[in-house]
Parts: sequence; structure tokens; C-alpha cells
Amino acid sequence: MAVQYYEGIGRRKASTARVRVMNGTGNFVVNGKTLEDYFPRVGDKENVLTPLDTTGENKSQLDVSVLVKGGGVTGQSDAVKLGLARALIKMVPDYQPPLRKAGLLTRDPREKERKKPGLKRARKAPTYTKR
Repeated sequence: MAVQYYEGIGRRKASTARVRVMNGTGNFVVNGKTLEDYFPRVGDKENVLTPLDTTGENKSQLDVSVLVKGGGVTGQSDAVKLGLARALIKMVPDYQPPLRKAGLLTRDPREKERKKPGLKRARKAPTYTKR
């Protein structure tokens, strides 16, 4: 028999995360690794678990499976956070107001700006020399 799960897609910068939440024993797997192994930096684990803390959901009764691609560490952790929040709403629709109030349902639209010709980066110009 298939296990019932709730899926949410999260995006940030160049990262995309597919998050699946189901009833279980508290396993949190990201790309086949545990959460602590995949996000070893200080603060990334807490950042990812923010939706669970906001809703007061018991972490030991949920299994979370994440497939995340693209981008860097910060983009991936924020993508997982958004995907987890969206999956929790599909699981329990009453969670939407507290998650919305905490700002966890808004996709951060900031992307890297393209480099312009004649400039060193997107906006940095070469040093002006009079002679």
C-alpha cells in the first residue's frame, strides 16, 4: 500500500527543492543524507526547521524527504524552508495564517543580476582615469 504524503515545491535563487511530508518516526532526509550532514553550517538547520517550529508540529511524528537541486547552500536551505511550509499547508490547511504571518510562504524573488557589457560586474564600472 502506498504511503500518504504531502508535497511542496520551494525555490530560492537558483535552487529548487521538492519536499514530501508524511507521518512517521521523525526522519529528515535531504538528498539521501540526514539534515545535519547536508546542512552542517551554523543556523542552516534551524532555518530549515522554522516552519515546524512556527506551527508547533511535533518533529518526532513526521518523516520529511527532500530532493534539492541547484544553487548554493543558502539558496538550498531557503528553498527547503519554503517547500516545507507549503507541504505543511497541504497537510493541515489551518497552518496557513501563522505561516503567512511569519513570512514563510512568500517566495524571495531576488536573483543574481546579469553582467553588463563594458562593466566588471552587473553594476561595477572600471575605474575612471583622466589621463
